[in-house]
Amino acid sequence: MKAISLQSGSNGNCIYVEASGVRLLVDAGISARETGRRLEYLGCKISDIHAVLVSHEHVDHTSSVGTLCNRYGIPAYMTPATEEALCRKAGCRCLSHVRHFSSGSSLAIGPVKVETIPTSHDAVDGNAFVIEDQGLRLGVLTDLGHVFGGLEKVVGSLDALFLESNYDPGMLKNGCYPAFLKRRIAGPGGHISNDESARLISATGKTYSWVCLAHLSQANNTPELAVATHMGIVGSSQSYHVAPRNGMGEELVVRKAVEAGRIDGGFR
Repeated sequence: MKAISLQSGSNGNCIYVEASGVRLLVDAGISARETGRRLEYLGCKISDIHAVLVSHEHVDHTSSVGTLCNRYGIPAYMTPATEEALCRKAGCRCLSHVRHFSSGSSLAIGPVKVETIPTSHDAVDGNAFVIEDQGLRLGVLTDLGHVFGGLEKVVGSLDALFLESNYDPGMLKNGCYPAFLKRRIAGPGGHISNDESARLISATGKTYSWVCLAHLSQANNTPELAVATHMGIVGSSQSYHVAPRNGMGEELVVRKAVEAGRIDGGFR
């Protein structure tokens, strides 16, 4: 199993995952044209994609869902409430090839299993995803709201993960955002901080094949600070990557997690 962030952050989110010949996009928050261009760089075409997993209706996760469904005929998996919210928006009406799931259910896309994890983000029916193939488990866990009950157990079951690490509390508190937006970000329906993300990793007591910190705020975080916070709380044995806000990340191969020891590669 391999995964590549095509983009991550409030300006657009899309992750490519390939396992046992199944090619998935998790969210479609960049234009279809740019998605196609970045896939071509990987030797893949939009028409090669088997499905799009839609976490929630916010535009930074769905801007090209309509095009991928209607023009390219790619099935889009989402909850009925998410589809209803999308269909209220101009340009996302009459979605074709939608396949519904219920929050918390499991999906089968060819030989690949997808577990859906309900989140507390301020969307109508948000979900994170765990993608499983041949005993390997990859989590795509962003837009979480807060560290809700059961999340530590999910994280502890994984071999590798994209994990939201949105903001540094000090930068958010002292930054230029209006008070209402600061409350929203740090509140129960917003995003989780570097500290919360790191404590979540630390609490599981595992060393993952890699952790890719995702959905970083441009105004209230930096890649260096996010990684430093994790290394300070979790320790230096863990391999870290950061999903770029304005471009593609590197190809990350999922391997079995280990309990201790150094994993080669990563952000140091």
